[in-house]
Amino acid sequence: MNGSGLPENIPPHAEPASGGGVLSWIDRRLPVISAFRKEYVDFPMPRNLNALWNFGAILCAVLVLMLATGIFLAMNYTPTAAGAFMSIEMIERQLPGGWALRAMHVTGASLFMAALYIHLFRGLYYGSYKQPREILWLSGLGLLVMVMVTAFAGYVLPWGQMSYWGADVAGKAVGAVPVIGPTLEHIMEGSDQLGDIFIHRFFVLHFVMAFAIVAIVGLHVAALHVPGPNNPTGKPVNARDTVPFHPYYTTKDLTGLVVFALVFAALAFLWPDLLSEPENYRPATPLHTPADIEPEWYFLPFYGMLQSVPSKFGGLLAAGGSIAILFAVPWLDRSSIRSARSRPLCRAGMAGLVAAFVLMGLVGRHHAEGGWMIVGRIATLYYFSYFLVLLPLCARREMRGTAG
Repeated sequence: MNGSGLPENIPPHAEPASGGGVLSWIDRRLPVISAFRKEYVDFPMPRNLNALWNFGAILCAVLVLMLATGIFLAMNYTPTAAGAFMSIEMIERQLPGGWALRAMHVTGASLFMAALYIHLFRGLYYGSYKQPREILWLSGLGLLVMVMVTAFAGYVLPWGQMSYWGADVAGKAVGAVPVIGPTLEHIMEGSDQLGDIFIHRFFVLHFVMAFAIVAIVGLHVAALHVPGPNNPTGKPVNARDTVPFHPYYTTKDLTGLVVFALVFAALAFLWPDLLSEPENYRPATPLHTPADIEPEWYFLPFYGMLQSVPSKFGGLLAAGGSIAILFAVPWLDRSSIRSARSRPLCRAGMAGLVAAFVLMGLVGRHHAEGGWMIVGRIATLYYFSYFLVLLPLCARREMRGTAG
């Protein structure tokens, strides 16, 4: 024992403080509380952020809801061709509160994708992909890909008519890849026909990817806190133009969440048919092909691209390339001006990009037939031209103007 009454192998500074409470005692040994306060209470935020910045908090809230409802659904789901559809019926009709759990999970999937698209648009419009936020942008796009894979796997699991035939279309598209396509299709499906192996693999994929998404969200948030958030002007802000995250933006985010929750509840409990496909309420059967095979609404633009290109492999390249090209945006746009507010030509091009994306969705909805085929090809061409032609030209023009 030493003079302080502590064992000799324990330094004097390890003695618990008499004041400050339990949290203060813990924080001196594991500074999680002070770190949380620094990053989520006192963290300086630009005071001019608009409502589009609410969607980050909305996405986090919906992700938590999806994980919670998904765990309870997984406890009662049977990942087999014979039992999948009946287990969903049992959840909705016999499990206490099961209908509400599934309604929240299905609605959450659609609204999560909607919020994610808005979040992505905000990053494109305000130049949030520019230096020093490239890692933030790339991690966000990684999340987009992971969420899309998870959403498709979840769409397959009910094993209704659309689930089955949507999986069949996806398998044939993968099989169209030269040389390795048949091997990839076999790996994806697990056998010569869609059945137990396929459902089991996608059930595991859906479940594992959900938790992997949580990990990448943590990386994404960390990448945001290093350079700090962008703002609508795209210009750096000084200390006098910032406010602490709490209470200013916690209140703002909470207001956005309340509005979002009202929309969520209306779609989940009052108009559920707006986000569901009637054909998927019928059990899957390989002997009856639905008149119109189409994916969920959030995949329709990519489905429209897939159909607009004459060859299956070309359509697959276009659909995959539409996501892949986003990863190159920080290097395609070299302009020092961030926000499209200060870039009239880029702003007009962005409006055309949104219109092209919506048109591609309509093409997917109408199966690229007749005039829709022409619309789909024009919209697809414009989509890629925006990133490969318009953005680099705008950047060169603005760089010359700055140099002059």
